[in-house]
Amino acid sequence: MSKNAWTRRDFIGLGTYVAAGAAAGKFTLLDPKPLWASPRQVAPSDIVRFASIGTGVRGCELLQASLRVPGVECAAVCDLYDSRHTAAQEALKRSVPATRNYKEVLDRKDIDAVFIATSDHQHRKIFEDACAAGKDVYCEKPMSHTVEDGMAMVEAARRANRIVQVGSQRVSSILYARAKEIYDSGKLGDVYCIEGSWDRNSPGGAWVSAIPPDANEQTIDWNAFLGGAPKRPFDPVRFFRWRCFADYGEGLAGDLFVHLISGIHFITGINTVARRAQSTGGLFRWKDGREFPDLIETLYDYPNFCVTLRCNLNNDQGEFIGLYGTEGTLILRETTVTFTPQDTRPQPDTYSTNGWPEQLRREYLAKWRVEHPLPNALEFKLDEETETFGVPPGYEDVVDHEANFFNALRTRKPTVENEEFGNNAAIGCHLANYSYFKETPAVWDGAAKTIRGQRLR
Repeated sequence: MSKNAWTRRDFIGLGTYVAAGAAAGKFTLLDPKPLWASPRQVAPSDIVRFASIGTGVRGCELLQASLRVPGVECAAVCDLYDSRHTAAQEALKRSVPATRNYKEVLDRKDIDAVFIATSDHQHRKIFEDACAAGKDVYCEKPMSHTVEDGMAMVEAARRANRIVQVGSQRVSSILYARAKEIYDSGKLGDVYCIEGSWDRNSPGGAWVSAIPPDANEQTIDWNAFLGGAPKRPFDPVRFFRWRCFADYGEGLAGDLFVHLISGIHFITGINTVARRAQSTGGLFRWKDGREFPDLIETLYDYPNFCVTLRCNLNNDQGEFIGLYGTEGTLILRETTVTFTPQDTRPQPDTYSTNGWPEQLRREYLAKWRVEHPLPNALEFKLDEETETFGVPPGYEDVVDHEANFFNALRTRKPTVENEEFGNNAAIGCHLANYSYFKETPAVWDGAAKTIRGQRLR
């Protein structure tokens, strides 16, 4: 006898009153936020003027998204590679002042805020200088390149009383907002296990970026790119594929784990650092001189649940987060979130009793049914059905994320992903890399604000 056979067969007796509501599941298209869907006119005095420091792939995406946010205007762009000045103006569809020197942007009194869309190792210096110059900051993820950098950035933002938003845009998505509503409703029951993954299978997804033919020491300020990193001769591979190298980036953890961690923190309502992380993985396919693995899997211990994250550059499975509760399951993919209830109705034990004599089995089932009577038809509650929610065509969560940032500038209220939130997510990335490279569990020491290895018994 299967687990549900007895229950389903007996419940047929409740008739069409039950059957009428027994749908297989439903799909709902989510409505975009009014600010994103219906841009309104903003008074000239309320227009926020910003500059983008860094106009590579991500910087241009941010500029394009800004065109859909009402009441904002890009006043300048900055990048160390001259051709990106042109790319930025093409993204904006108009001409704006461009420079290699970000301090020229910070010196302008007519600029209220800056985007920081540079390599990770440059974040701290630009961030601190921007805060000191009185600019609010939208900083791309991961917020920090090291634990020490992140702590200094948090202090800089608080000391200057600046509004900060970190660029893991999922936390502003209408999809993640619905996931959080479901989680907060208690429909999942107790959640002890969470999984996340983001897998790719292409050279571009593995950061093997094309190198433009005009890239040379005349068109790129190589020394400014290196900054505080070790000095090296000009190398366009390191400039354009910086995520592959520990001097400038954080590999898969900094590129993709940070999105998953931020999303999980947002949905579950926690804003902390995992107590411990244990990583495994390796460099199996993309052996092109890079220093980070192309497959990494990390188990995180949080106070109330465990999280397992994986990023694999050798098979495309896209983006996934699964929250597994005692009463329901919540699955997020790129454009959908699905809630599926667990069947928690009382069931007779039809497995272990298979080893009983038939008479004892009949007596057990009879007694069980007496102790678990069928509900009255008028009192019977229909099983919750599977629900899937999706975003409308053309929806872009980065637009909502930018809108949240600019709204916070006007209200001076904290953003959805402020410096503390962004720093905690970034530390999760540092934990994963620490464990992988040092081949030991990585433990977060909150009192000392540092990562230490765990001694193995």
